[in-house]
Amino acid sequence: MATAPNNGLPIFYNDLIPLNSQEHGDYHIRPSDSAPYLTNQHAVPLTVDEFISAQRFVPIIFSAGEDPVPLALMGLNEGINTFVDDEGKLRGPTYLPAYVRRYPWMLAKLRPDSEELSLCFDPTSGHVGVFEEGEALLADGQPTETTTNILKYCEEFEQAAARTGQFVAELKTMGLLMDGEVSIQTPGNDQPFIYRGFQMVNEEKLRDMRGDQLRKITQNGMLPLIHAHLFSLQLMREIFQQQIDQGKMPNVPAPE
Repeated sequence: MATAPNNGLPIFYNDLIPLNSQEHGDYHIRPSDSAPYLTNQHAVPLTVDEFISAQRFVPIIFSAGEDPVPLALMGLNEGINTFVDDEGKLRGPTYLPAYVRRYPWMLAKLRPDSEELSLCFDPTSGHVGVFEEGEALLADGQPTETTTNILKYCEEFEQAAARTGQFVAELKTMGLLMDGEVSIQTPGNDQPFIYRGFQMVNEEKLRDMRGDQLRKITQNGMLPLIHAHLFSLQLMREIFQQQIDQGKMPNVPAPE
């Protein structure tokens, strides 16, 4: 169901180039009310800072593998996103992950021997370029307020991502993650639809934690984040129904 982004460019990004005054002095960023890159993306990275807000709208799971990352599920099947239409416009009120709102920008290292991060963008996004409309990114060779705000947002995202990595590392250290499975029975089908390939918190292990461990995750703020994740899982059946209502019915399950 869900795997972490590959070792190449992150999801959505086709290319990355650093913003610089020599080449992009007349570049603008224009607003858009759609995200066509979302239409075929069923799972989007999520930071722990977003768990409380996101859990009301999307299931929060963890990707499979040795280095799991939290993901917001926007569909249960590969290539299906129930929250946007075919043009990438939101169908209704929902929580849009910060990862989506950051695109086409991100901070990246230009040289492997340096820890310095530079503000980069995806030139294929269609949002950044030489446009008559939109907001200027540079003025007299200096970043405009728009660019300064974009940089600040990207920096805050990187900080949230670091907190997320620490959160997941703690879950692994405490042995709280397990392979997930959801079985959904539908009328007229003898075999249920079974979804695997993701990780979730083991509620039994959570209940059986020692007092000192439970006190630790309560004091460091992990416990409400864990509960937000667990509460959100009930939304998986709602998303499954949305897939049916939108004519995006998954394949009929094979007999086991």
